[in-house]
Amino acid sequence: MTTPNRLVLWNVDHTLVDVGRVTREAYADAFRATTGRQLVRLAPTPGRTESEIIFETLAFNDIVTTDDHLPAFMDALVRAFAARRAELRAYGRVLAGAREALDALAREPGTVQSVLTGSLQPNAELKLTELGLAGPLDLDTGGYENGVYSKASLLEVARTRTAAKHGARFTEDATVYIADSPRDVQAAKIARTPVIAVATGSATAAELRAAGADEVLPTLAATDALLTAVRTVTRL
Repeated sequence: MTTPNRLVLWNVDHTLVDVGRVTREAYADAFRATTGRQLVRLAPTPGRTESEIIFETLAFNDIVTTDDHLPAFMDALVRAFAARRAELRAYGRVLAGAREALDALAREPGTVQSVLTGSLQPNAELKLTELGLAGPLDLDTGGYENGVYSKASLLEVARTRTAAKHGARFTEDATVYIADSPRDVQAAKIARTPVIAVATGSATAAELRAAGADEVLPTLAATDALLTAVRTVTRL
């Protein structure tokens, strides 16, 4: 068996899947459960952790936050997503080429795939499982929202966890983050990790290049182009 020496970390929303409708409905339910009021305005979500979205959403809706709001909102959000398994399958979609990209990288010698996402772990796992993408991913070792760390710090958490589980060492140069927003690109740069950006979210290819992405792809639809980019930026 080949010893793993390359780590591919995937952003989830707008990189692999689009579950925007379900996310908006889940946030509305969680907001109502936490505050007793109707959600009027949801904060922008691209590249952000759940805690950032929650605090800004509360502020946008004139809620004076206390220490209890964040854990209560997170718990309510997990329940709201869990109640929407059927909606995830009905209204969520796998983005073009995502499934093929995951499968192709799973065949690359020495490559382990996990996730780096601003979502809470139960919600990220639910999205990927219900849309049939969980198989090639080591979800146990990913970086998820935990209310404490930034995405850059979570990248290091994911690298450490994955290395420990697989008895391997993933250097910064041998780790790559695949994501879709300038904030994700910036997080990877802080963590000194190569980043491949795909223009499948709200950012344009030009914006992703300006943010400092090592490679920019329009989508994941061209599997060979993605594989070439991964091999190039990880320098193995």
